[in-house]
Amino acid sequence: MRSLFIAALWAGVALPALVAPALAQGAAPAETKAKADDLEKLQNLRSTDTQAAPEIPQTGRRADAIRKTLTKIKLPEGFKIDLYAVVPDARAIAVGPNAGVLFVGTRKTKVYTVTDRDKDRVADEVRAFAPGIAFKIPNGVCFSKDGVLTIVEQNRVLAFPAAEFFYENPDVAAGILVKEGALIPAGEESFNHTARVCRVGADGKTYIALGQPYNVPPAEKMDLYRKAGIGGIIRIDADGKNREVFATGIRNSVGMDFAADKSLWFTDNQVDGMGDDKPPGELNHATKAGENFGFPWYGGGAVRTVEYKDQTPPADAVAPVAELPPHAADLGMTLYTGKQFPASYKGGIFIAEHGSWNRTEPVGARVMFAPMGADGKLGAVKPFAEGWLTGDGEYLGRPVDVAVMLDGSLLVSDDSAGAIYRISYEK
Repeated sequence: MRSLFIAALWAGVALPALVAPALAQGAAPAETKAKADDLEKLQNLRSTDTQAAPEIPQTGRRADAIRKTLTKIKLPEGFKIDLYAVVPDARAIAVGPNAGVLFVGTRKTKVYTVTDRDKDRVADEVRAFAPGIAFKIPNGVCFSKDGVLTIVEQNRVLAFPAAEFFYENPDVAAGILVKEGALIPAGEESFNHTARVCRVGADGKTYIALGQPYNVPPAEKMDLYRKAGIGGIIRIDADGKNREVFATGIRNSVGMDFAADKSLWFTDNQVDGMGDDKPPGELNHATKAGENFGFPWYGGGAVRTVEYKDQTPPADAVAPVAELPPHAADLGMTLYTGKQFPASYKGGIFIAEHGSWNRTEPVGARVMFAPMGADGKLGAVKPFAEGWLTGDGEYLGRPVDVAVMLDGSLLVSDDSAGAIYRISYEK
């Protein structure tokens, strides 16, 4: 199905089920209308008048300050951390499967490309991707094995075939998988928990986490959310069709990855306002479609929410595989598939902790790691890279996502510092 979708795009064939105006009903500003027209042109492989985006400076005081911060980061022996790129508002990251070009999502209006042309493991060029498209919270970025880039916005899903080979031109082949206003009901759009993430599974389907907008949702929303997959994970075919709800009972997952056995691991941020030390964050493991992970009956781990304490939780609710530090805001995660790190890291899970926002004594702002045994059992989750949170409670940076580069090094995004770091290992 994915190959048919790509072929249709290359042939300039508009797919009726996918091609739809990117504007909501009603009047729109002229600039937004123009960019919507540009997207329609790109779907039909027609040129626009869009100019290439300016480069983001990679040297100067900002880069120097970030490098100074990195001297304070503690890592296991043999590892080192360097500045890979200055990228404003860097959030979810996706490494191109062929050329290793990095695509970086944000919670604002841009997706960035990061290029290391001379392969010295430091970015040479950072620019906004597809500057003619009006993105809205394009946080989620992910690649299929055959090189299709998916970008998941607040309420739309776009696809870009061969993005890492044609990204330097502001005009790129584009397709609409889910039209504007159809990922979630428009009435459920919120400023809260709208940073989507995605992954493409071995089945060729795109999996998308849909955080629900509340701390704890009211009971009258539950049926709607269950049907739409809000507070869960949905999946769609490569062409955007056959949408189905894969998992429910999830508060707000901003990190997931597939294991070699095709099962899905994901983090989940848990309920606020219950105290500094509860509930825990979660690392979950979905082994089949249709599982429920316990929210909102459970606020995190086995801790019951006040709002649903008198209701009986689903009998088959799946408990987390690991409980994470309360309010550390565990976001992006990846299973380590590279060969550069020692064998003990193979198959293990790296997690980016963004750090507390409402804890009286903040925790987090670090990269965690949990080893995975040959039997598939997860070991204890422990700090791997830390030092972005000072003893005085000041954040020098806030990790968001992690991804494995083609050379086996680990990239870490930081939306506070506006940077991508590279962690490497030398024997």
